[in-house]
Amino acid sequence: MIIKFLKERRSWILFFIGLQLMIFLVGYMDASIPTLSIVYVVFLSMVFFLLFLVIRYNRETKFYREWQDWDLMDEINAAPEARTPFEHITVQQAQTQKNHYKILFETRLNQLEMEKDELLSWMHEIKTPLTAMQLMIDRVEDKQLASQLRYEWLRVHLLIDQQLHQRRIPSIKNDLFIEKTSLKPIIYQEIKALQSWCMQKGIGFDVTLPETDIYTDEKWLGFILRQLLTNAVKYSESADIVISSEKQQEQVILTIRDFGRGIDQRDLPRIFDKGFTSTADHNNSASTGMGLYLAKKVTDSLNIRMQVISRLHEGTRFTLTFPKQNEFNELTSM
Repeated sequence: MIIKFLKERRSWILFFIGLQLMIFLVGYMDASIPTLSIVYVVFLSMVFFLLFLVIRYNRETKFYREWQDWDLMDEINAAPEARTPFEHITVQQAQTQKNHYKILFETRLNQLEMEKDELLSWMHEIKTPLTAMQLMIDRVEDKQLASQLRYEWLRVHLLIDQQLHQRRIPSIKNDLFIEKTSLKPIIYQEIKALQSWCMQKGIGFDVTLPETDIYTDEKWLGFILRQLLTNAVKYSESADIVISSEKQQEQVILTIRDFGRGIDQRDLPRIFDKGFTSTADHNNSASTGMGLYLAKKVTDSLNIRMQVISRLHEGTRFTLTFPKQNEFNELTSM
């Protein structure tokens, strides 16, 4: 703060130094003025000027130190007290800007909430024609055509489901219901939803679940598994997807492994980034880069540790490590 103050008052200091030099110049040109008197006057001027700088430093920097620590969005603590006309102008302008942006922020927030509600309402409404389409597809006699229609229907359904959960994630803490849950019905339900797609691609499931009881939110866990299984099916062809569970140190670990395309090693650190697709297959327009990003945000909210091991052309293995039973209170207090 001292250096900043000296830079701010640089013109004062230079002006004072110029005055002292002028006094020396006058004494040099006028021999009738004793040199000792000139030195004495300059010395006293320097002392008083330094005292003046110290006093001004304490008074001026006090306001700016308070200003530096003040949070513009803080509604409890008032703005720093102004003591000079210029400080009053600064505080007044800051308060004006604060009120302006507060109104603007509330307006934008209300608009976003309205758009969110409208989008959620649209997503719920569109489920009705999707259900009707599914019933119509079941009546199509051409099996190949019906299979293709089911695949496209499933893609639309998964995209809408993803968008629906994406809008809910910011308020996920208000939507959690942690309870003792069994893995089997959740996993089999998600597998059943992908059945038509798997049959089209010749993909089967090898499920071994000796450990099934966990503490989590059933609905949000289903969303996580949906994203992982969808990715496994999307990037596999004519190969089984292996799903297994085990217990290590009182923690249930669920593993989902496919033998599909795999992930390039340079892509692994970025697969949970928003919008990241792939550098190996960058022209794949079917990928949105949102599935794993959203799944990671949900696992973090549920205290589930998600890890991935993958090699290009060898497949991918995701592991979900669930919280211990004694961490149940931590989850419910979120």
